[in-house]
Amino acid sequence: MRDEPVWLFDLDNTLHDASHAAFRDINELMTAYIERELSLDRAAADALRRRYWLRYGATLLGLVRHHGVKAHHFLHHTHALPGLEDRVRGHRHDFAALARLPGRKYILTNAPADYTRRVLGVLGITSLFDGVIPIEQMTMFGALRPKPDARMLRRLAVRLRVPPSRCVLVEDTTGHLKSARRVGMGTVWMQRYTRSATHGIAAATRVSRLPAYVDRRITRLRALECQCLPAP
Repeated sequence: MRDEPVWLFDLDNTLHDASHAAFRDINELMTAYIERELSLDRAAADALRRRYWLRYGATLLGLVRHHGVKAHHFLHHTHALPGLEDRVRGHRHDFAALARLPGRKYILTNAPADYTRRVLGVLGITSLFDGVIPIEQMTMFGALRPKPDARMLRRLAVRLRVPPSRCVLVEDTTGHLKSARRVGMGTVWMQRYTRSATHGIAAATRVSRLPAYVDRRITRLRALECQCLPAP
């Protein structure tokens, strides 16, 4: 057990097709929120949403830092998503592979807790994980520090009582994988859903070249059963 990895799984576009289920609606709700709360026109609000995502890795961080937006208020209004459960879809073969995968497994997502609970409930895989770490739990010194914050990742390893080298982040967003490598974690780039995405974050982060900070590139979670990751 001491040598088994501790798996950190992203949620959106890693365990389910969030580009189909939620991303378009979330982007529109974020833009509408910025338009309403900051009194901007639609085009300016959309541009600000994109700019903060590119700069900070999460639109929310820019709004909190520069406009005093309350995180819980933003998350509530941008992730309500009526009808979400009808659109969530994943792959049962991936989930069967998760059940067989040795080691502790955690969800590590920049999505809020309620949204994460709803998605995992539809997928029926909550019991496969030893814990769920949504964005509300990624804090340091009273401030939000979601992915790709390297300090948060280091602290998470301490919280899980393992060295970072025992952790493996499975993720669709390359910027998050880059930070994980900086702190010594293993990295797996999940591309099942980003390859087919036509808009939003998934399409914006799709590249064909394998970055040096990525250990493996996969399109199905069953590939994790192959012990091909470098030894810690």
